[in-house]
Amino acid sequence: MKRTHSIVLLLAFVFIANAGLPRLIPREVLFGNPEKFSPRLSPDGAQMTYIAPYDGVLNIWIKTVGADDDRPLTRDTGQGVRRHYWAKNGEYVLYLQDFDGDENFHVYRVEVATGEITDLTPFEGARCQISHLTYENPDEVVLSTNQRNSEVYDYYTLNVVTGEIILLQENPGDVYYYDLDWNLIPRAYAQPTADGGEDFYHRWTTGDDWEHIFSWGYEDSSSFSIYFTPDNSGLYLADSTDSNTVRLVELDLETGERKVLAEDPNYDIHYGHGASGFLFDPVTHELEAVAFYRETLEWEPLSDGVREDIEFLNRTFTGDYYFSDRSAADRTWLLTVYFDNRSSAAYVYHRDEQRVEKIFDIRPELSEYTLAPMIPISYEARDGLAIQGYLTLPPGVLPRDLPLVLDVHGGPWSRDMWGFQGEVQFLANRGYAVLQVNFRGSEGYGKEFLHLGDKEWGGKMQDDLTDAVNWAVDLGIADPERVAIYGWSYGGYAALAGATFTPDLYVCAVSGIGPANLVTFIETVPPYWRVGQENFFRRVGDPETEQEFLESRSPINFVDRIGIPMFLIYGANDPRVKLSEGEQISAALEEAGINHEYLVYTDEGHGLARPENRLDAYRRVERFLAEHLGGRNEE
Repeated sequence: MKRTHSIVLLLAFVFIANAGLPRLIPREVLFGNPEKFSPRLSPDGAQMTYIAPYDGVLNIWIKTVGADDDRPLTRDTGQGVRRHYWAKNGEYVLYLQDFDGDENFHVYRVEVATGEITDLTPFEGARCQISHLTYENPDEVVLSTNQRNSEVYDYYTLNVVTGEIILLQENPGDVYYYDLDWNLIPRAYAQPTADGGEDFYHRWTTGDDWEHIFSWGYEDSSSFSIYFTPDNSGLYLADSTDSNTVRLVELDLETGERKVLAEDPNYDIHYGHGASGFLFDPVTHELEAVAFYRETLEWEPLSDGVREDIEFLNRTFTGDYYFSDRSAADRTWLLTVYFDNRSSAAYVYHRDEQRVEKIFDIRPELSEYTLAPMIPISYEARDGLAIQGYLTLPPGVLPRDLPLVLDVHGGPWSRDMWGFQGEVQFLANRGYAVLQVNFRGSEGYGKEFLHLGDKEWGGKMQDDLTDAVNWAVDLGIADPERVAIYGWSYGGYAALAGATFTPDLYVCAVSGIGPANLVTFIETVPPYWRVGQENFFRRVGDPETEQEFLESRSPINFVDRIGIPMFLIYGANDPRVKLSEGEQISAALEEAGINHEYLVYTDEGHGLARPENRLDAYRRVERFLAEHLGGRNEE
């Protein structure tokens, strides 16, 4: 599935016909609710749930596998449901839901037989997360919640039948996270150090003293423990000790010996951003496969028990696939597969027959439209550093002197990935080349690359974005007079920084939920970010000791340099980037007389969850870009 970007780019130049852009893809198709997504299997494999709209709001639906008896299991009328799990006893489905984007998630139980819904964690202003669901304890889940202390998470067992909650482990106030073994006993924890690293502690059973067993320095702070080994005698670690990249390591807790199970000299093991890069047996807990995200996602088997399955799936799918669920008997797997130029889709994999069957497209209406392929690219930054990313070209036109949108990812400790993205296809369909960059500080490329971004917000991280635009201009792809910078969260900050620190490079900027003042942004982060804040300070800056430096990287202080139209979007309930960031930058732009639009959605948080708000925002963004870049507009 590996792609060679230079060959693909050359083919794009040769074979894209100059027939004109294809017909407009309606915003509703790209940004309305998907038809179905997030499939889950009941433990016995007889029933399947998924998320789909009910009266326009995302809810949980249920059906019998192999039958057409789909029915809604929930009927939420607010922000909708996005994450759900089957309780291992098969009697209930659990789901998480917050309130208008405040990220204070509650755990709800819906009884499969009756549809009765119960809020199992009715804690005001608290955030709850499900940590463990195991077949050994089918009536219980493990919760982590900051209900007692907003700054840290305690761990509890929750009986999903009775609703009883029992404290497992109280956080003394300075623990990142606890690891529970497969008997649901807290057996290890990570504690931040003053230099931005972590100390790791272990005990053999409840009542034993905690013993310090190793430390990760700041340079290895992307390392973390994954889960205990099946016999509870060891830990699987994502570990960059003695390595530039994060490797999969098994730690023997008796001897301290570390065994490398999987590694790549250039890429970290893939550990998140919405989907897991680990495959565990649901009953034995054996770690059976691991993924690396290179240009695309690539799975590698670790166990002979699934080797043929992984090799078959690698041959079968040309897109990035993730494991959504597995039945207890482990003969049926659910997969979600992401393609770049067609709808993502859910599949069932029948292991005994070694056969895949598509069960639904997530956005089936996309099949009626022409989508653009996403091309992996790389370029050399001004200091010689190799930077990777993706280029999506509008189909039907020659890739010469195109208007360009530099789409900057959030995080920034995240990365852009290959595959269908509604926003990217929206921009390409309107006639824009879309450039996405995994600038220094992005995850996935090893700790040296990650830490090259330390304290480079608005500095070398921004230079990498500037160099990307110049790369596209030098190749003749982009028209230097028609370049916009666009992004959400950190990408929103980068858009503000681009407009202030490189004011002549862009003709307009779109900033979604972007921090404008790094001092006030850091001072108002959620309380549960405060454990381990030294690591954050080392990556961005400490407002107590480096206020002047942070002010020098804050777009709010350089508004007088802006000479381009600005578009700002914020959520009133955002716990990460407070609305005050938007209020500050909007007021400063207003005072300076700079052309700008400022949108606030009162029922949103860190992003736009409600389809009506997404459609409204992208309608306005589309018109804004058409006015300043000359692209197409659905209206």
